[in-house]
Parts: sequence; C-alpha cells; structure tokens
Amino acid sequence: MSVTLAKGGNVSLTKAAPNLTQVQIGLGWDARSTTGAPFDLDASALLCGGGRVLGDEYFVFYNNLKSPEGSVEHQGDNLTGDGDGDDEVVVVNLDLVPVQVDKVVFAVSIYDAEARLQNFGQVSNAYIRVVNLGDNQEIARYDLTEDASTETAMIFGELYRYQGEWKFRAVGQGYASGLRGIALDFGVNVQ
Repeated sequence: MSVTLAKGGNVSLTKAAPNLTQVQIGLGWDARSTTGAPFDLDASALLCGGGRVLGDEYFVFYNNLKSPEGSVEHQGDNLTGDGDGDDEVVVVNLDLVPVQVDKVVFAVSIYDAEARLQNFGQVSNAYIRVVNLGDNQEIARYDLTEDASTETAMIFGELYRYQGEWKFRAVGQGYASGLRGIALDFGVNVQ
C-alpha cells in the first residue's frame, strides 16, 4: 500500500518494505506549452554526504547516467515528457550506495528554460514516486502542488539514511537559478 506524502513528509522505506534492496524513483510531469517551444524536463540525482555531493562523478544526470560504483543509474533522457506514467526513472541499488552517502537528492530541471521562457508554473501534475523493484509495488508518492512560476528547477524528494533505515522525504523546493543553482548548492563544479 502506497503512502501519499505532503511537502516535508517522510516515510521509512525499510519499515514499509523490510527486505528492500532496490528502488525505482519515477518522476513525472505534464508541460503546458505556451511559447511554442518544446519543454524538455530532466531528472538528476546527487549522492551527498554531509550536505555536499561526494564529487562531480556522483552527480547523475543525462550526461552521466551512472554513479562510479553503479548504485544509482539514470534510465535515460526523455526529451518530450509525452505519454502517461513516469517520464524519467532513476534506479537505486540501496546495498551498493557508498557508506559515506547519507542522502540521494532527486531534482528536475527545465532544459534551456531561460532562453525558452519556461518555468515550473507551466508544468502540471508533477510527482515523484518510490517503487520497490522486488515486487514492483509503489511504496511512496509525492504530488507537487506548488505554484512555482519563477522556478526553473526543483528538488522533488530525497532518499536518506537515518539510524540504519532508508527513508524518503517529499521536498518540493524550487530554484529560480535552474539546475546550476542546485548543483552549486550541493558543491558540484559547474563550468
């Protein structure tokens, strides 16, 4: 049975699915085209220790699909977001996540948002969900409802370790500075 979370809410994945080893993070959205330019939203994952990404190679996105040890793997870039269901997927093998990683942050950004005059105010039905890959059951879901009319990137949610358990938190934090702003906040070297 899936838990629907509100912003800031969390759930223990370890308690919800005691033998959990792999999760699929599904991210979805619908874009309303207003300028005529196509929307391209991109999911990314940051493997962090102490609030900072472990290194640039631990920033997983469409140009770096897998973390060095293979614990986090992006399943590919969806350039249109068309259709139902998850638009982009990140698989996390919890047993392989390095011990120094205390959380994996999941963000979605609008590609070339400034040039295309696009923001999350033009995106509807955005969500993040956690699926147990062992039985394909959804464990948790967070539907973002904020009016983010100036934000071009958002942290949707995060997996984190707490007292030996894996948990998921619904975040919903927007950034007007795009993916660059998120990357800089977490210590990624940005050109």
